[in-house]
Amino acid sequence: MLSVEEARARILAALAPTAPETVSLPEAWGRVTAEPVVARLTQPPADVSAMDGYAVRAADAQEGARLRVIGSAPAGRPFAGAVGPGEAVRIFTGGFLPAGADSILLQEDAEAGADGMVLVKETVRHGRWVRRRGLDFAEGEAVIPAGRRLSARDIGLAAASNHAWIAVHAAPRVGILATGDEIALPGDPIPAGGIVSSNAHALAALVRAGGGAPVVLPIAPDDTAAIAAAARAAQGCDLLVTTGGASVGDHDLVQQALGPEGFALDFWKIAMRPGKPLIFGRLGRTPVLGLPGNPVSALVCGVLFLLPALARLSGLPGDPPRTRRAVAGAPLAANDRRQDFLRARLEEAAEEGPPVATPFPVQDSSMLATLARADALILRPPHAPALPAGAPVEVIVLGELGL
Repeated sequence: MLSVEEARARILAALAPTAPETVSLPEAWGRVTAEPVVARLTQPPADVSAMDGYAVRAADAQEGARLRVIGSAPAGRPFAGAVGPGEAVRIFTGGFLPAGADSILLQEDAEAGADGMVLVKETVRHGRWVRRRGLDFAEGEAVIPAGRRLSARDIGLAAASNHAWIAVHAAPRVGILATGDEIALPGDPIPAGGIVSSNAHALAALVRAGGGAPVVLPIAPDDTAAIAAAARAAQGCDLLVTTGGASVGDHDLVQQALGPEGFALDFWKIAMRPGKPLIFGRLGRTPVLGLPGNPVSALVCGVLFLLPALARLSGLPGDPPRTRRAVAGAPLAANDRRQDFLRARLEEAAEEGPPVATPFPVQDSSMLATLARADALILRPPHAPALPAGAPVEVIVLGELGL
């Protein structure tokens, strides 16, 4: 059995970023830049006022001085003249600094008179409250690098640098195929001895959280021809994810169904719990990630393997989920040769210190409600010794993954 780290490395090595496409800014959020975003202008384009007040020469704006107001400079309507000795221009935030002026006299430090004069109530320091040209960025500057997942802040920066369209990697299209005679879609009649299928919906949500576009395929029964036909329909996707049929039982048919279609197996079985029966390979040009049918196992494997795969397809390195340091809220038993991922509640410490991760007392992999209530997964390395409550542990915080 492969380690989690080796399996993830082999999956990522087999994937390449999707092709670039140009999209409008409203469509770009959450996508990954395929090339740097280069500013098309300088911001601010000129020296501007950072506050409402008066544009002045600092040499004239000493406490007690009276200056003659010769015009105004609101944002978007620059003053056409120049400020000379003993003069001032009424200015507002964002207004261009007139020629001759070098500082701003705040309006609360000034007293306007009916005679067109303004009294300086506090001496102005040279350059005060002036935003210099190019303070934010300059034309030709790469304001956003390639390979960055775009946040709302990045979208604002791209717009400010005069881009209406930017080049990003296409959102990976992920086919999701649930298999099994026993499963039915929510709301449909449930067969005798059957269950409701949750995997396709949960994985579709996970794919969206990872920046992908899910394509949920109809459930395939435990029939090799049906599974093969569904897989063929997904070959236009960037990744095919199957659930169920990945183990060694008589009805675990994914490998049997895909083999005659040209499926090339890379690996099978991971030394982890939950989620041991995981398949990875390629069906023609389409990578195939076969997850266990157990809902908890499928989602934990999704966190550990599918999210990094989506990141790689989206144009990112595909780093593993980030871990945080915590302390165990209960004793932890010694581990065997499989890496454990324990569902746990996470609470901030009563005093300053790392959060407390308390595993649920029952970790049965059929308990989806426990996963839904969990805040984190506690990582237990293979052959980890028993730990007392209060011992340091590493956790994956599920909320930080958008889950």
